[in-house]
Amino acid sequence: MSRSALYLVFFLTSIAATYGQDPIYSQFFAAPLQINPAFAGTTFAPRLTANYRNEWAAYEGGYETYSVAYEQSIESLNSGIGLMLTGDDAGDGIYQTTYFSGVYGYQVRLNDRATIRFGLEAGLIQRRLNWDRLIFLDQIDPIEGPIGGSGAPNPSQETPPDNLNQVLFDVGAGLMIHSQKVYGGLSIKHLNTPDESLLLVNQNLLSGLPMRITVHGGLYLPLQSNNKPSNEAFLSPNLLYIRQGGFNQVNGGAYFGLGKFFGGAWYRHTFKNADSAIALLGVRSGIFRLGYSFDFTLNGLTLQRTSGTHELSLTINFDDSKSAKNRLHKSRYNDCFKMFN
Repeated sequence: MSRSALYLVFFLTSIAATYGQDPIYSQFFAAPLQINPAFAGTTFAPRLTANYRNEWAAYEGGYETYSVAYEQSIESLNSGIGLMLTGDDAGDGIYQTTYFSGVYGYQVRLNDRATIRFGLEAGLIQRRLNWDRLIFLDQIDPIEGPIGGSGAPNPSQETPPDNLNQVLFDVGAGLMIHSQKVYGGLSIKHLNTPDESLLLVNQNLLSGLPMRITVHGGLYLPLQSNNKPSNEAFLSPNLLYIRQGGFNQVNGGAYFGLGKFFGGAWYRHTFKNADSAIALLGVRSGIFRLGYSFDFTLNGLTLQRTSGTHELSLTINFDDSKSAKNRLHKSRYNDCFKMFN
């Protein structure tokens, strides 16, 4: 019975979240297209990314988010293209969201040191609700709970909505300016604020999915001169601000690289309360980069109750292959994107 009640809570929370925020990775640098479509084409060779997030691990069937993305540059057109697939499951799959999008980026060199990039994104959002797995009050017997003697759930008089599977068209845009050591950007997701409501339980849902505004930036600070690629050391302080609907969050911290190893620490605040402290460790080898991060819950839910949040990221950057390195021109590279590559 406790698990059924938990599923119902997760479902109701998910419906409320449609007026809140999109899922955002703590390792945002390992999912750059999710932050800003203008990142498309910032690498010479193709780049593949895969991400997994298990939020509030103490709750079985809580929130899980996963995504894969592919991108590459088209140098002859000063452009970049990309594809991204993201899935989000709430309540052990009771409420599911799938998002597929295509991304196009274009760059304009302002001078020898500064470049501005523009990005466009268009895709489809699918929302699915598994109504048969919900437990309502009229199904709960005071003695036996929601499951009858036959092992099947008790019947309910609740009527399911007409539409349990909805597909929406969605668009976004972004821009970014960068030099060799500094970058900054702005992106707006859900420009058309698509109506994603399955249940008309909240009049706010009628206004559509709120636009998500993201402002981000960072620095590249080398920690030693004449770095060799196998033993380079750098520090990258960075800041990420997101606003969607009435929700705000800011994520500030730093990424550290030393040869094959990297790490980082960030603090996330929602303006109304502290959210999490984030710790990252990872290793890179050839074209592969693998990272693990853990969110230490700092709000009223406490780490003891939630067991924190786990994230895994895998980046395959073919810029680091020997054949690509032989073709790369150093003047083309921007060190300020090292934490993303």
